[in-house]
Amino acid sequence: MPLAIFDLDNTLLGGDSDHAWGEFIVDHAIVDGASYKARNDEFFNDYLAGRLDIQVYLNFCLQLLAEHEPEQLAAWHKQFMAERIDPIVLPKALALIEKHRNAGDTLMIITATNRFITAPIAERLGIDILLATECERVNGRYTGRTTDIPCFREGKVTRLERWLMENGKKLDGSYFYSDSQNDLPLLNMVDNPVAVDPDEVLRAHAQEHDWPILSLRD
Repeated sequence: MPLAIFDLDNTLLGGDSDHAWGEFIVDHAIVDGASYKARNDEFFNDYLAGRLDIQVYLNFCLQLLAEHEPEQLAAWHKQFMAERIDPIVLPKALALIEKHRNAGDTLMIITATNRFITAPIAERLGIDILLATECERVNGRYTGRTTDIPCFREGKVTRLERWLMENGKKLDGSYFYSDSQNDLPLLNMVDNPVAVDPDEVLRAHAQEHDWPILSLRD
């Protein structure tokens, strides 16, 4: 059965969960507000411009996970879901997911955002298969480091190719939905690339190659 692969941020969600987490921890004084917000915004703008150094960013954003007990992090995340994620879940995205589910397609989210942030979101969206940037844990605690290849740009291709091999799957007839120029390596691999509310670079590429352009915003 075909794969229906979805980017998460600004595709299935009407916003960026990674950046929103940074804003959440600033607003709740979990981190030093002014300095953290400035760095978080700088990294987000680098991502939008297609120039993000993913490892430098991960070193920055995962440090918080190492500084707190898992129970406290889980409590904050539950509050984060209610305050920041539930309001940006797009009804049209849920309908698209159900369309593919009803067609019998295998559903997957593939995202550069780390698993701590995204696993509960994937569960909220009813998608069991999640490829995300992985966070190292030792004896149940986060270390602030990553494991595996960051699930970003060409890293998404590498991680997906490994998943396909391990699960005996192929990309025949597959779909990939994304908003971002950072996902062009994977969009160019699938049979059915779809640009969703795309940035300017992806929109131009989609128009040049006659890819569908879809909006899931109300």
